[in-house]
Amino acid sequence: MALKILDYGSPEYRQMVRLRNDILRKPLGLAFLPDELEHEKEHILIGAFEEEKILGCCMLVRENQDTARLRQMAVLNTLQGKGIGRALMAFAENIARDKRFGKIAMHARKTATGFYEKLGYEIVGEEFEEITLPHVVMEKKL
Repeated sequence: MALKILDYGSPEYRQMVRLRNDILRKPLGLAFLPDELEHEKEHILIGAFEEEKILGCCMLVRENQDTARLRQMAVLNTLQGKGIGRALMAFAENIARDKRFGKIAMHARKTATGFYEKLGYEIVGEEFEEITLPHVVMEKKL
């Protein structure tokens, strides 16, 4: 498995958008809007690949000087539980450290909190609803 930073608009990026759409949006009856994707030019786009096929992805967004926000974490349904998410998270954390961020924060789906807690993330604050699902803010100091 190869982990890499993707270029916005590249064929790998287009695979990333399809994966995120299939895993995170379609099940909720949602789709990406062009404006939404346009803003991703500024983000650090991360993908896990086996040869030319995307297995999982996430992105890092600068929230402020000290904090990177993890967004859009997705792994193919058939490969969840196989270590791809863990590898993506380790890669993203290393990138954030290299960029001198002191913390990663995220809006985690309530169903995914156990996964992130195993990686050292803590829930901060109260549960809230986002894109029709319960979420919590989670953080980890790097």
